[in-house]
Amino acid sequence: MKTASTQALRTSVRRAAVVLFSAITVVGIFSAPAQAASWSSYLSGVAAGYESRNWYEPSSSTGTKITFTGCSGANTVVNVTLYKVVNNLPDTDYTRAAFTQCFGGSSATSTGNWSDHGAGDYYFVVNDGGGGNVSVRSLTVTY
Repeated sequence: MKTASTQALRTSVRRAAVVLFSAITVVGIFSAPAQAASWSSYLSGVAAGYESRNWYEPSSSTGTKITFTGCSGANTVVNVTLYKVVNNLPDTDYTRAAFTQCFGGSSATSTGNWSDHGAGDYYFVVNDGGGGNVSVRSLTVTY
């Protein structure tokens, strides 16, 4: 036989469970996704073959994005090649991106995007096929 107080207690427990579940659902919906890592720097008169610093990239679906802002130099193109460090073997190079739009002024940008190539240490090389010195007001690597 159910008493009024038992019935009220069960109703209160059900309401509390619904409120808790709703709160968890709302927090899950509005939680921010994992943020990509990045670093920023600049280049000042670097010669062809310049290698950037290395960074560790965990395997992710975001890939790698390199953005140059405000390029200047003898040429109107800077070639950027992404490399993955391979111990005791030649490093693996990926598609070369030709950055030209960043030469349009101090706030003009060029961006190269590379697909995910798995976890590892990466770096980029500027004008690895030759070319003049280049300066870049701001660069950002996002991975």
